[in-house]
Amino acid sequence: MSESSANALPAGRRGRQPFVHQDSLSLDSSYFSSPPMNFLQELPSYRSIARKRTTILSRDKQSDTLLKPTDSYSSQLEGGITENLNSQSIRKYALNISEKRRLRDIQETQMKYLSEWDQWKRYSSNSWKRFVEKAREMTSHLELWREDIRSIEGKFGTGIQSYFSFLRFLVLLNLVIFLIIFMLVLLPMLLTKYKITNSSFVLIPSKDIDIQCTVYPISSSGLIYFYSYFIDLLSGTGFLEETCLFYGHYTIDGVKFQTFTYDLPLAYLLSTIAYLALSLLWIVKRSVEGFKINLIRSEEHFQSYCNKIFAGWDFCITNRSMADLKHGSLRYELRADLEEERIRQKIAERTSEETIRIYSLRLFLNCIVLAVLAACFYAIYRATIFSQEHMKKEIDKMVFGENLLILYLPSIVITLANFVTPMIFAKIIHYEDYSPGFEIRLTILRCVFMRLATICVLVFTLGSKITSCDNYSCELCGYNQKLYPCWETQVGQEMYKLMIFDLIIILAVTLFVDFPRKLLVTYCSSSKLIQCWGQQEFAIPDNVLGIVYGQTICWIGAFFSPLLPAIATLKFIIIFYVKEVSLIYTCRPSPRQFRASNSNFFFLLVLLIGLCLAIIPLTISMARIPSSKACGPFTNFNTTWEVIPKTVSTFPSSLQSLVHGLTSEAFAVPFFMIICLIMFYFIALAGAHKRVVVQLREQLSLESRDKRYLIQKLTEAQREMRNRLD
Repeated sequence: MSESSANALPAGRRGRQPFVHQDSLSLDSSYFSSPPMNFLQELPSYRSIARKRTTILSRDKQSDTLLKPTDSYSSQLEGGITENLNSQSIRKYALNISEKRRLRDIQETQMKYLSEWDQWKRYSSNSWKRFVEKAREMTSHLELWREDIRSIEGKFGTGIQSYFSFLRFLVLLNLVIFLIIFMLVLLPMLLTKYKITNSSFVLIPSKDIDIQCTVYPISSSGLIYFYSYFIDLLSGTGFLEETCLFYGHYTIDGVKFQTFTYDLPLAYLLSTIAYLALSLLWIVKRSVEGFKINLIRSEEHFQSYCNKIFAGWDFCITNRSMADLKHGSLRYELRADLEEERIRQKIAERTSEETIRIYSLRLFLNCIVLAVLAACFYAIYRATIFSQEHMKKEIDKMVFGENLLILYLPSIVITLANFVTPMIFAKIIHYEDYSPGFEIRLTILRCVFMRLATICVLVFTLGSKITSCDNYSCELCGYNQKLYPCWETQVGQEMYKLMIFDLIIILAVTLFVDFPRKLLVTYCSSSKLIQCWGQQEFAIPDNVLGIVYGQTICWIGAFFSPLLPAIATLKFIIIFYVKEVSLIYTCRPSPRQFRASNSNFFFLLVLLIGLCLAIIPLTISMARIPSSKACGPFTNFNTTWEVIPKTVSTFPSSLQSLVHGLTSEAFAVPFFMIICLIMFYFIALAGAHKRVVVQLREQLSLESRDKRYLIQKLTEAQREMRNRLD
């Protein structure tokens, strides 16, 4: 019996071919009718294949492939490796040193039979790959904050490290945006202003525009109080309004060089389109990588438990306290999974009355959430209206505090709304009877909508004030020229104030809340109230929402304030060091940790939502609201977008016909249909790949069951052998 069991193992292994698509298998009937051992017919995999035999044989008529019992997985792997030796490096394969040496010998042998041209191409390709690898290795040492982020990863794990990596990405993104605007808009003006090149400004006189629309009173003369400069620095008014920080400074129509004339209005608009397109492509590229990892990790519940128990540890952790925190995080995830399983079972056992009751409760609670959002939006609307109506008073008629409060009233209301609403949402979600994981995702989604929608409410409120007139008609200029002679600059000032106030709040909370809280917890440990209060948690989602909020402000405000990306870059650099110090000395990591892959995908998804929301008000302001006639590069255009048709009209007739054809319905409809067909093809391909993954998982599950079955048979055989010997 032991001999037969020993011989059964190779047969069992031959009967199980890993990673083979079942749809392309052709199973010989003799292989099923005459197995080497009778008990092999009881294998779970054999039974499953036997049940699918009819389906598989019918598929064999369409595919001529044949599964042979003598096929070896190692031989298939070796064949695949030798075929791909020309395109991939041997170091990429998970093989031991002896196997890699043998494959390298095979590669060198193949080289001898190639022509001189093919050998030169092979050597050139290998040399280029080595050069690229060396260049990447050298540039990795120049990576921004490389050592700091590695230290954070080692002490606090990959979840918190992903937040600081995301912050570094935003620093680089804003730096690139600033370089785009600097090269296209600022550099030609600076070269002309300081006589670096032989160029001059081009000023085209306005035609058919009333003289009242061109009046732009920047600042009033008279006595200036000592604190006025401080207010100007915080609000962007006064001396800052006349600088290149804001839209109104660029009131020229072009720069005339020796050989050509640089069209500044077109460059200004193209710089906006360029940084929005670059941000979209960069975010999508990075998010696709995280989406692939999340798609691979969309496992079943049993596999999720196994992955948490056997592969859930973060080996980057070297700190004892962080190791204890990771243990607690894994326990929390397991409890959350068990709770979700309990809720699924509870949902399955619900009666019709209970289902109606819970859905009615959720509907009522969602109405409360909408009411809270509506109240916050209305408060922002009223604060913006009040601020815009009273900020035109002379400074000498108001004291310092009153003036600053009026200027920053919308920013204060937005900050209070962002602070209060998450606490309300966290209380409401507990009564909606969702699973723990869905509770977190829904709360974060509501907070994301709240933070980003507040900016849109502010911008649309300003737009309504700009395009509405109280006691006189706006037909003269197309907008409220009396209150907003250069409305683009004033919108830029609002975005500037939001950016500065957000930085002030972050610094103030860290210095005057987190740091004293740490001192109280450390040195007043006897007080139970303070110990219950505890240290401030470093909550990753809240911190991410904060910097995404700041980045959305930058995207909207960069058109109205071209230097705002540079300010955002400095702001995020300051936030990086402040958050690093706060994490190490004043805060404790949250017990609810994120995986690095999940975190990166979530961060980029929220950032993509912020970009989409930023594009909406920018598009409306450029295409619908008339441009200011008193300032800016678009004084001779009705709207900002009008510069594009005017530029196209200067093209040759053939090129104009091509552009008009590409933008016509005759081209758009077929192009849309082709895009839909390509999309449907990739959807079908993704579905096929998903079915393959499901089948491979079934095979892996059957393999594990076969192993357990064979081990059980071997144990029984050994037990029988001992009984016979006894």
